[in-house]
Amino acid sequence: MTRHFAPGDLVRARGREWVALPTPRSGWLHLRPLSGSETDTALLNPRLEVQPVEPATFDLPPDAPRATQSAATLLADALQLSLRRGAGPFRSAAQLNVEPRGYQLVPLLMALRQAVPRLLIADDVGIGKTIEAGLILREFMDRGEASAFSVLCPPHLVEQWTRELKERFGIDATAITAASAARLERQLPVSQSLFEAYPHTIVSLDYIKAEKRRDGFARSCPDFVIIDEAHACVGTHKGRQQRFELLRGLAADSSRRMIMLTATPHSGDEEAFGRLLSLIDPYFTSQDFGSRRYRERLARHFVQRRRGDLEGEWDEERAFPRHLSTDAPYALDEAHRAFHEAVLDYCLGVVSRTAGGQRERRLAFWGTLALMRCVGSSPDAALSALRTRARGEAEKLEDQLYDEDGDDEDAVDVEPTGLGAIDGDLADLIAQAETLSTAPDPKLDHLVKLLKPLVREGAAPVVFCRYIATADRVGRGLKAAFPKAHVEVVTGMLTSDERRDRVAAMEGEEPRILVATDCLSEGINLQLLFDTVVHYDLSWNPTRHQQREGRVNRFGQPAAEVRSALMFSPDSAIDGAVLDVILRKAEAIREATGVAVPLPDERGPVTDALMASMVLRRRTPQQYDFFDQLTAGAEAMERTWRDAEDAEKKSRSLFAQGALKPEEVLPEWRKTRRLLGGAAEAKRFLEAAMARFDAPVETVRGEMRAHVHALPESLRERLSEKELDGTLRLVDREPVPAQAALIGRAHPLTATLAEALVESALEPGALDAASVGRLGAWASPAVAALTRIVLLRLRFKLTVHTQPHRLLLAEEAALVAMQDDAIVASGEEARALLDAPAAYGLSERARDRLIGRAHEAVTGPLLGGPLTEHAHARAVALSEDHARLREAARSAPRVTVEPVLPPDLIALYALTPAEGPQ
Repeated sequence: MTRHFAPGDLVRARGREWVALPTPRSGWLHLRPLSGSETDTALLNPRLEVQPVEPATFDLPPDAPRATQSAATLLADALQLSLRRGAGPFRSAAQLNVEPRGYQLVPLLMALRQAVPRLLIADDVGIGKTIEAGLILREFMDRGEASAFSVLCPPHLVEQWTRELKERFGIDATAITAASAARLERQLPVSQSLFEAYPHTIVSLDYIKAEKRRDGFARSCPDFVIIDEAHACVGTHKGRQQRFELLRGLAADSSRRMIMLTATPHSGDEEAFGRLLSLIDPYFTSQDFGSRRYRERLARHFVQRRRGDLEGEWDEERAFPRHLSTDAPYALDEAHRAFHEAVLDYCLGVVSRTAGGQRERRLAFWGTLALMRCVGSSPDAALSALRTRARGEAEKLEDQLYDEDGDDEDAVDVEPTGLGAIDGDLADLIAQAETLSTAPDPKLDHLVKLLKPLVREGAAPVVFCRYIATADRVGRGLKAAFPKAHVEVVTGMLTSDERRDRVAAMEGEEPRILVATDCLSEGINLQLLFDTVVHYDLSWNPTRHQQREGRVNRFGQPAAEVRSALMFSPDSAIDGAVLDVILRKAEAIREATGVAVPLPDERGPVTDALMASMVLRRRTPQQYDFFDQLTAGAEAMERTWRDAEDAEKKSRSLFAQGALKPEEVLPEWRKTRRLLGGAAEAKRFLEAAMARFDAPVETVRGEMRAHVHALPESLRERLSEKELDGTLRLVDREPVPAQAALIGRAHPLTATLAEALVESALEPGALDAASVGRLGAWASPAVAALTRIVLLRLRFKLTVHTQPHRLLLAEEAALVAMQDDAIVASGEEARALLDAPAAYGLSERARDRLIGRAHEAVTGPLLGGPLTEHAHARAVALSEDHARLREAARSAPRVTVEPVLPPDLIALYALTPAEGPQ
């Protein structure tokens, strides 16, 4: 007859003890070793086992190895940090290697309110949308509600997402891009798709959006999807239309959970905003933004916070640095100004001679603006564009001109080609550019003048250029001007891995200056190495400036102040036009609404307004037959900006999220984290554990250096499986320096050592190098009467009252102090008694006598009395914690907590007063 085992039961199978977990198959047992890793599980069918599966009991043998006071505290920490199934209302807290800010809990609360979470998280750049989305994903995975997921993001963000999920949330995901998909598919049988074989994936939007792939993806797509840069999935651009069709197909499944992230959700385009919101619910396509019903319904799905909404309100510490922004104008010398005028005259002449219809004239406008933009960047960029002017591709020119996020991210910093054959006038311009490329450059000279006091004060600047040729020129100039500084140049000529390596190599170098194109404006966070941004070239898309600064000015920036400088020349027709037509208008909207808006999708008026502004700025004014058209475009552009500001103000007033307050549940969050142990407990444990293995941690400039290579071979093997070797650099608080890691409870080193030490206590001989023992006795100055400290592992069954009900297993480490037959302290108070250094050791006879009496009492009537009552009391308290979260989330399912009895006796220590027997 086959026995029935429930989750939480102890069983003996295959010669060892296990804990039964909730099983995915009827008639099977899902087991975890009693003293093993959380991931070391087995699924077995009792009817197929050679030896029957029997009930087991968790015993504390009276002859268990003896422990000293230091070993006792080490085991208490190891047990606390080894458990991965916390019983508190936030199930994910046990798996995190990040300490979220209070405001980052708001999207999680919103997700918990919904039966099928669908959210649009539209927080500012650098606030931590990745952390917010990761929290939701980790929580739903740990609640048993999400077993598979896909993150859809632009290709340049795939690597960042893969790394963030692993390092912060302990989730291993497979990157699927155009480069990796074919290799992965070759390893699979024909009948199996990538997304069936790999349940956790980070997918390039540009790879999966193609019609031949998106239909197959829709069929096998997981039921939990995160979409990053969601605003890039709506619009008139062909690539955006393909992305939208992909997402619309996924959203058609009403049971699919979808978390969308963007820093620019609205941008004055209500139609695009409506399409984006339709992915949450087709109801929102109505665009009835002003109705109360619409606002109340959308508030359950949409959250948007500016930095000003968060600073000083949500946390004890300042969340973000102060941002000091300045203009840095410079003057052109006569030679450079004459070159600008000559190129503009040439371009306007080409436009005047353009035959054909409106499209041909528009292409000539684009060619003019593209060439003038290169001229304004540097003589080197101008020379590159002039030489390639005859090889232009008209279809790509507009996207390149306006810094549009196109499909080819590697071309983001390539000088745009123009249109037309090389003639005599163009040859003369090329000669001028060649001369200026080797002459002193007033723009570069001004950059050096700007950087010298900043570098002298210890600043670490990033100089953003638009084009590769410009970045290379600036890099050469800065290396000459700052011979003692480490100057690196990163452009799209490097692969993504090479870019990351080049940036990482700058750590520890002082002073350091990074010159980069917009290939680094997204995807690689720079806040740990840099604190200043210089816009050497103006971006023509206002949100690109925000993205550049957001690489440095973001969550985790250690500096109290971040500076940015905007370089431009009042003598430059193109700089002046871009400032007047685009950047100053967008900045005024940002100051009025707190939100950076991108360029409107309709670029015709933008082009006309820029051309008109340049014509009016020429030193020798001349009337052109196309000027009336340009004037009309400039007027349309003014109306467009006014409409964008009005729409954004309306958006902020209608959709700002203020209903949910994380302070309602912060006590529960912090209580859960205290019970589980955070960075401080992990640091204490790591120092003690490494010392016990004769590999003490070193502290160098505030960082911990853990020498993994000095650990015993058995531990090195376990750690190598997690890609840990050599010397690890660790810190116990944010911000985390580059090349270092946060030493939290979920860090692989913490988890591996904790699991190994608990295993060594429960199975003597499992780890020969360090047995910590389970029974001990010593004289303590902290007690006035004989006190027994009991280390417990409490196991609970959590019933989630959904349809159908879900049963989860949870565990909690607990310390209680007992005198006679009563519990006199628990938690932190009991821990303080255990931590108090022993006054002196006891003779072996006295020690064993105290241990024997304590063991007889605790394993007898006290186990079924006060200790069982303590387990029941904890279950009641946990139920109340879950109820408070449910009340804050308003519609989260009810959770009841039941203890699994008897509690597990992990260790027992008898403390006698210091004046007691010796």
